[in-house]
Amino acid sequence: MRAHVDSDVCAGHGDCVATCGTVFTLTDDGYAEAIADEIPLAAVESVRAAAEHCPEHAINIDEG
Repeated sequence: MRAHVDSDVCAGHGDCVATCGTVFTLTDDGYAEAIADEIPLAAVESVRAAAEHCPEHAINIDEG
């Protein structure tokens, strides 16, 4: 499972970082990015919550 942040859509609210800082971080430009190649099992639910609550719907989850 992987998470991707659409940089064209992200507005830098930082909600994903607050929800799951082990998978998301803010870049120097203030936008979110996924920092984990594979989402750790312990973070799956918080990544799903981050995607669900993203105000811009910029987070995509690849279940493959």
